[in-house]
Amino acid sequence: MRAAVCRAFGSPLQIEDLQLDPPQAGEVKITVAACAICHSDIHLADGAWGGTLPAVYGHEAAGVVEEVGPDVGRVRPGDRVVVSLLRSCGSCFFCTRDEPHLCEGEFPADRAGRLHTRDGEPVVQAMHTGAFAEAIVAHESQVAVVPQSLPYDVASLLGCSVVTGLGAVLDRAGVPEGSSVVVVGTGGVGLNCVQGAVISAAEPIFASDISPAKRDAALLFGATHAVDPASGDLAAQVRALTGGRGADYVFVTVGRADAIEQGLTSVRRGGTLVVVGMPPAGESFGVVAVDLVHDDVRILGSKMGSTRFETAVPRIVELYEEGRLKLDELITASFPLEEINEAIAAARDGDTRRNVIVFDA
Repeated sequence: MRAAVCRAFGSPLQIEDLQLDPPQAGEVKITVAACAICHSDIHLADGAWGGTLPAVYGHEAAGVVEEVGPDVGRVRPGDRVVVSLLRSCGSCFFCTRDEPHLCEGEFPADRAGRLHTRDGEPVVQAMHTGAFAEAIVAHESQVAVVPQSLPYDVASLLGCSVVTGLGAVLDRAGVPEGSSVVVVGTGGVGLNCVQGAVISAAEPIFASDISPAKRDAALLFGATHAVDPASGDLAAQVRALTGGRGADYVFVTVGRADAIEQGLTSVRRGGTLVVVGMPPAGESFGVVAVDLVHDDVRILGSKMGSTRFETAVPRIVELYEEGRLKLDELITASFPLEEINEAIAAARDGDTRRNVIVFDA
C-alpha cells in the first residue's frame, strides 16, 4: 500500500509501501478515492501539537468501503462514504450527553495501531485517520454514507472543513436570522462559516483576510463585505456598519492568538466570539476580564463545528443538492499522491481554498 509518510516534523513526505491490518470489531476498511489537504495536517506535520512519528497525515477523505469487521451495522462493503477524524463510542460521559465530538472513549486501535511498515514498525494514522494513503482502517463512527452522485473530491471536503465551518455557525452558535456576522480568516473553514451565515440569513456578513484572493472568494461565497485587516482597524470598519456597536457574532477561523484578540475587539456588548481555528499547543490570548463581564460577552470554543457527524453529513448533502451550499467551488486544484509535496507547498502559500489528493478508486 502506498502512503505519504512523515518521519520528521517538517521533513519532505515520502511514498513507500506499508501494511494495513484487516478491520477489527467496529472498524471498516476504506479504499481512499480523495483526500483534501487541511491546514491542520500541515500544522500537525510541523509539530504544532506534538505527536508521534513516523506518521501518515490526512483526515478529510472520501472513498469506498472495502471490508467491515464484526459488529459493524452502519455501513457495508460498496458504500460510498466520507471519513472524519471524529470518533464516538456512544457510551461515555460526553456521548450520552449528545456531545460525541468530545468523546473520551478508548478504541482498540489506540492500543495497537492498524498501520505498520513491512518490517513491523508501527506507523501512526494521524488524527485516527491517516488518509494520505490508498486505504485506511477507521472506526465505523468516523464514516457517513453519501450518495453515488456526489463526486469523491467534493465528498472529501465534508470530513472536516465543511462540517467545522457550517457547524460552528448553525450548531455551536445557532446564529439567528438578521444577525451581523464577522468571519476572521476565509480559508476552507472560514468560507464555510460564511456559507453558514448566508444559510442563517445573517446580515451583514464581514469577511476578513489579508489575502486578496481569499477576500474575493468570500464575496463569491456570500459575504456582503470583504475587509483587509492590514489596511485599517477591523473593529472600526465593523462598527461603522453596525450602528457603532460591533457584530453580534465573530468567528475566528485562524489558529492564532492574535487573531482571536483581534476578533474580540469586533464583538458588540452582549455578542459572541466563537473560536474555530486551532492554535498551537500552549498558545494563549489576552482578555480584559472586567470588560468581558461588563459587556456580557460570550466566548465559545467550537471543535469540528460541535456537530454530530452522522446527522451533519446528510444535511450538508441536502443543502448542496438544493443549490444552497457551494462545494465544487471550494476546490482549488487536484493532485495525484506522487505530487503531495507540491500540493502541500501550494496550500502553505495562503491563497488556496482546498487542494485535493485524488486516487484511483
